[in-house]
Amino acid sequence: MPELPEVETTRRDIEPHLLGRTVTAVRIRNRKLRWPVSSAIRRILPGQRITGVRRRAKYLLLETAAGTVILHLGMSGSLRVLPADTPAEKHDHLDIVLDSGRALRLRDPRRFGTLLWTTSDPGRHKLLRTLGPEPLGDDFDGDYLFAKARKRKVAIKNFIMNSHIVVGVGNIYASESLFLARIHPQRAAGRITRVRYAALAKAIRKVLTAAIQAGGTTLRDFSRADGEPGYFRQHLRVYGRAGKPCERCGTAIATRLTGQRSTYYCPHCQH
Repeated sequence: MPELPEVETTRRDIEPHLLGRTVTAVRIRNRKLRWPVSSAIRRILPGQRITGVRRRAKYLLLETAAGTVILHLGMSGSLRVLPADTPAEKHDHLDIVLDSGRALRLRDPRRFGTLLWTTSDPGRHKLLRTLGPEPLGDDFDGDYLFAKARKRKVAIKNFIMNSHIVVGVGNIYASESLFLARIHPQRAAGRITRVRYAALAKAIRKVLTAAIQAGGTTLRDFSRADGEPGYFRQHLRVYGRAGKPCERCGTAIATRLTGQRSTYYCPHCQH
């Protein structure tokens, strides 16, 4: 599933093609995504100028004066910007055609993606209104995590992967961040000090920032013919390295299930 760095890289790559452009048509080939695509969008969106291309958590927001398109790529979705007359393939479900002669095309083989329309503040939409803060935003820090964690017995890894606490800390990023902060992934969230939460917040920012920067080098051009997004290449310190030596101390990296997800950590460095 595309995670926050992939979605942010997608946003940065499509923004120059969309911002300031006017929608001339919407072509819906298959309405049956996770929730049905409203056929009314074919009537409402044409003629509207795209004034913003934003991200909230793993949702992309295409803003116009009439309302906002809310896009989620689901498990297998991707976006391409390509000539509007490019023949559609089997899993190309929707095009937003622009006055540049190009189109934003949604491809989603598994159809778990989402394309919704709202005329209200998108931050108040039912899918977005209960989400936690952005991990790279000004309102996310160690003090925030410390306050939210009081009396919580849940494992810290599950705690930081909860999108109601903070968005965008997926399984890979949780393992990597906890390693940087030297915190055992199964330690109870309520038993971690304020100082260690400061280190964890800093680690989360560092891991996600590095992933976004790496994504910018491999997820290059959304105008290319194949349309494959290409996940970023990054240096992983623990994730997927079970049995290999820890970069800090040489101890073999361990793995176990935490909340049905594979967790990787150093038994010596993380406590």
